[in-house]
Amino acid sequence: MTTSTRGTTKVPAVLVLEDGRIFRGRAYGAVGETFGEAVFSTGMTGYQETLTDPSYDRQIVVATAPQIGNTGWNDEDDESDRIWVSGYVVRDPARVPSNWRARRSLDDELVAQNVVGISGIDTRALTRHLRESGSMRAGIFSGESVGTQTELLARVQAQPQMKGASLYEEVTTKEAYVVPAVGEKRFTVAAIDLGIKGMTPHRMAERGIEVHVLPATASAADVYAVDPDGVFFSNGPGDPATAEGPVALMTEVLRRRTPLFGICFGNQILGRALGFGTYKLKYGHRGINQPVQDRTTGKVEVTAHNHGFAVDAPLDRVSETKFGRAEVSHVCLNDDVVEGLQLLDQPAFSVQYHPEAAAGPHDAAYLFDRFVSLMEGQRA
Repeated sequence: MTTSTRGTTKVPAVLVLEDGRIFRGRAYGAVGETFGEAVFSTGMTGYQETLTDPSYDRQIVVATAPQIGNTGWNDEDDESDRIWVSGYVVRDPARVPSNWRARRSLDDELVAQNVVGISGIDTRALTRHLRESGSMRAGIFSGESVGTQTELLARVQAQPQMKGASLYEEVTTKEAYVVPAVGEKRFTVAAIDLGIKGMTPHRMAERGIEVHVLPATASAADVYAVDPDGVFFSNGPGDPATAEGPVALMTEVLRRRTPLFGICFGNQILGRALGFGTYKLKYGHRGINQPVQDRTTGKVEVTAHNHGFAVDAPLDRVSETKFGRAEVSHVCLNDDVVEGLQLLDQPAFSVQYHPEAAAGPHDAAYLFDRFVSLMEGQRA
């Protein structure tokens, strides 16, 4: 929870980690207090898309790029209707935005949306600490919220852990809506919104897909009421071990053998539906420069990530599941984390990263074409 007055870089601020480490700087954005899981994102660009990504719900994001805010804030690049991060940590905020699309500064937008941040700290040291110790609970305090070190640490340690957190229902759409196909309509897709980014249905619409975005609480009856050619499960926040509803829904989609595509949280849901476990990563993958190999082609892609949990599936063999054979289709080249799954006996696959490239590289755009191919094959 945050409280706010007009942000000012002259107001002292403090970042407190649950292990007692403290960083002192200046207020950035709203003045007040906020709590969340401290994580770092390695993207050098795309902060607006990062801040409005619902997958960052209840997280304090540390920008590893040293200067943030150069391009200001525009009205076109939001991935949802609000900023979702709990707090924002930067080293050197831009004094003046410089971009022809900017409508206001990043600082102004943080204040307008009541997002508490901190600037002027050594984000390199903070990132190294999070890499060594792992992502952890944290709090940012500025203005009248600043108290003694003992008081602030106790408040941080009283916050809930991310492991075991069920958050997808906090960020999902309240009402179903439709994103029409661009040009001639070729397919209909039911997209389960677990924290979907706006660019994702747009990428499908560009391929002639009419996308019906449904709440995370949608039932199988709701999904099949739109007569879908395929079903999509989106990215989203929280621990996939808590997502019993989405797992049950995906299990029904798999039972009906409807073409299926999942990304990020959707990949973890597919893993669970197939009988694999999930686990929390030490510090996760967040940014737009993560190397992933598509094991089906051997090609290496630079990809956009935002996840703190992963699927526990064997890399060295094909697995037998209740829906047929499954294999790990993609793997992270940094640490061998599972980055994709595919079924070999029916049309279903998923990846752990964000092929919509908002923000990020376009190496993985072909995955939407792969989804189209599955629907074409099923129709034939």
